[in-house]
Amino acid sequence: MKKTLFLFTSILASIITYGQDITGQWNGALKVQGMQLRLVFNVSKTETGYISTMDSPDQGAKGIPVSTTTFENPKIKFEVAVARIEYSGELKDNEIVGTFKQAGQEFPMNLSRKVIEKVEPKRPQEPKEPFPYYTENVTFQNPKANISLAGTLSLPKKEGVFPVVVLITGSGPQNRNEELLGHKPFLVISDYLTKNGIAVLRFDDRGVGESKGDFETATSADFATDVESAIAYLKTRKEINPKKIGLMGHSEGGIIAPMVAAKSKDVSFIVLLAGTGISGDKLLLLQQELIAKASGVSEAEIAKTSSINSKVFEAVKQSTDNQKLKTDLTTLINENEKDMKADEIPNGMSKDDYIAMQVKMVSSPWMEYFIKYDPAPTLQKVKCPVLAVNGGKDLQVPPKENLSAIENALKKGGNTRVTVREFPNLNHLFQECKTGAPSEYAEIEQTFSPLALNQITKWIQNQTK
Repeated sequence: MKKTLFLFTSILASIITYGQDITGQWNGALKVQGMQLRLVFNVSKTETGYISTMDSPDQGAKGIPVSTTTFENPKIKFEVAVARIEYSGELKDNEIVGTFKQAGQEFPMNLSRKVIEKVEPKRPQEPKEPFPYYTENVTFQNPKANISLAGTLSLPKKEGVFPVVVLITGSGPQNRNEELLGHKPFLVISDYLTKNGIAVLRFDDRGVGESKGDFETATSADFATDVESAIAYLKTRKEINPKKIGLMGHSEGGIIAPMVAAKSKDVSFIVLLAGTGISGDKLLLLQQELIAKASGVSEAEIAKTSSINSKVFEAVKQSTDNQKLKTDLTTLINENEKDMKADEIPNGMSKDDYIAMQVKMVSSPWMEYFIKYDPAPTLQKVKCPVLAVNGGKDLQVPPKENLSAIENALKKGGNTRVTVREFPNLNHLFQECKTGAPSEYAEIEQTFSPLALNQITKWIQNQTK
């Protein structure tokens, strides 16, 4: 009797499952590097099958077409060809248990009917309004590029005359807060400086936020003209002391600040936060090696990658024709990746597509310029006071090689007003960390070391007395 009852129950459960409706909204959340990223699949049924769209609320994206939706009970699969996304799962008790795949990476993610609320990461240093100082949203023109740039000017008080620091973001499209992985380092820095009597101008990169222009076609030299425009704007403000205008650049911003200071007498001091002192090709090779080691990649694999990248960067350095460079890089990568395995290629891409993607990235205007650029000759022309600081565990701009190169170049040019400091246990974002690996950035609650903030601010105050 028990056996008969069990059989009947199984058949009933099967009938219920097979008859289940999968149309409607399915909600899930990816957890990547300590961050939550919500995704929503909206499923509809047609005469020929199922169709879907995908939303990414945390990225402000809605209605992304899902190229393929298949349901073979209990298996469900969504493919988003434009983003090379694949989600596969099984329907279990009104929940889909599955895996999200993109660019060769896999993450567990379950989907349910329940709407998922946004979880804000803990960022105790992030200031909240109302601020105890005056802020103003501003716009200014870059006549060389014929674009308008937008940012925020913070003043210790609405009335008065103050020294000012222009903040310059690192690589990649960044908004005025240099927002990344749930952190807003430029908001934290700006807040601290302004509370200590120093005005701050921070602005969206061109083509980002409220700033106009094309980010994709710009190089570090183009971004330098944006900073020059920021200085010209500040000189029109009655609240700013024109003889006390400084620049603070993080990472790539630490390349741009010396470019501007070397040409302009309006710059009275510069602060380099993890700025580079060695050429771009050498930096990238060193960066890739250190991050790979921290990620547990084998020595053999690191050596192989370094060998290929050395050849690729050398081809870029020797190039004078971008179209020919693309052809040469395609040939070079094909020759060196003959034994590429299927699992090394991002999901949904052919080998040719994958190589084309790499070629496009390496031959982009920004990357070509960065690989070829050596900061030393420019640093030799900088005559104003310089503070160069790095985190001791920075794997992206290693302190030993870069701080010494910056100091040597400045002194070779006759600059004696140079201060260099390495902060132990800080990473590339100047967070207190364990290993310095980029995978830690989002997981760390601290946005910027209070010790580093304090020391940097004291140095600036000494320059602006």
